[in-house]
Amino acid sequence: MNRICQLLKIKYPVIQGGMVWCSGWRLASAVSNSGGLGLIGAGSMHPGMLEEHIQRTIDATTNPFGVNVPLLYPETEKIMNIITRLGVKIVFTSAGSPKKWTRWLKDRGIVVVHVVSSAVFAEKSEAAGVDAVVAEGFEAGGHNGREETTTLALIPSVRKATSLPLIAAGGIASGSAMLAAMILGAEGVQMGTRFAVSEESSAHHYFKNLILSVGEGGTKLALKKLAPVRLIKNAFFHLVDEAEKRGAPADELIQILGKGRAKKGIFEGDLENGELEIGQVSAQINQVLPVKTIMEQLISEYNSTMTSISVDSRFSF
Repeated sequence: MNRICQLLKIKYPVIQGGMVWCSGWRLASAVSNSGGLGLIGAGSMHPGMLEEHIQRTIDATTNPFGVNVPLLYPETEKIMNIITRLGVKIVFTSAGSPKKWTRWLKDRGIVVVHVVSSAVFAEKSEAAGVDAVVAEGFEAGGHNGREETTTLALIPSVRKATSLPLIAAGGIASGSAMLAAMILGAEGVQMGTRFAVSEESSAHHYFKNLILSVGEGGTKLALKKLAPVRLIKNAFFHLVDEAEKRGAPADELIQILGKGRAKKGIFEGDLENGELEIGQVSAQINQVLPVKTIMEQLISEYNSTMTSISVDSRFSF
């Protein structure tokens, strides 16, 4: 049996990214109800709001779901206590070292998966005792590794470095891409951008519609002196880009970023002044769809691609 399905108790080894301002209870429960694993994105929620989203997810699905917790979050301890009190069984950690919280969570019967951007961090995560890792390539829309390693290069390296169950992320939005990741050594995939552009995503419809028009080269990694993130090229991006090109220090970039930039863009729909985080694979997405349809298309294409490869003479030598 697929180790990711077995570990997370899900039908399909498909995990929805815990994206800020996109991944609320509606999206998480819809993905879980469709056979994948939905994640609530704690990174954009105060503790009280997270508690409400967890409770609503419990009410909306009987299937497993989890919470993504960026470990640099200032209220991490409150978040972890809410997660355990409400009986959440799966936590994905990111943006920080897994050392502090992994044992604490596992001692309370919680499955812990950590997001990494390199084979070195995968090894450190295994040493910290996590149950699985997500290897996220440079193509992804969330916070990226500074090394800019692509998913195609990252997955084989992480597979070689660790025996843990491995989930691929970054640039995956189709069944064929999912199969490619599995062939490289992954046992599941995590998709952010494709689910950000779903009907159940809590992102503003202005943001979703903009993503549909983003072509190849329409995003770029920025804010590398802070926490690297891939952005759509809008007025805010060009402000950051100009500052970075002239070597602006981190303090100036922090001032430009200010507070609430991601909320302004993703949740409130300010397409010029907001921080618009999204992955390169956005160039392949041309329709806002219900999660159920996205999952059905993904699994159907995965299976048909696997069948076509086995009969296609191009793959015989």
